[in-house]
Amino acid sequence: MNTLSEKEKKLNLALNKLKNLNLQNPNFKDNLENLKNQKNQLEIEKKELQQKYQELVKDFNDLNIKLDRINNQKNEEKKKRN
Repeated sequence: MNTLSEKEKKLNLALNKLKNLNLQNPNFKDNLENLKNQKNQLEIEKKELQQKYQELVKDFNDLNIKLDRINNQKNEEKKKRN
């Protein structure tokens, strides 16, 4: 089992690596900006798809109501004939 001092050394090593990380790297900034742009685009597409889905659900429900009405009318006509 790791001793407390070994864990502390590992944590200090990790902290030093993080401190030495060069956040001024132009590739890092470009990649980060590209990821932000992609995220924004995906969020826009998600909203559009959600709206289309809601429209389709509404259309589906409307069509089901119409179909029920038509079926009810047919059933009533059959009853009248008999």
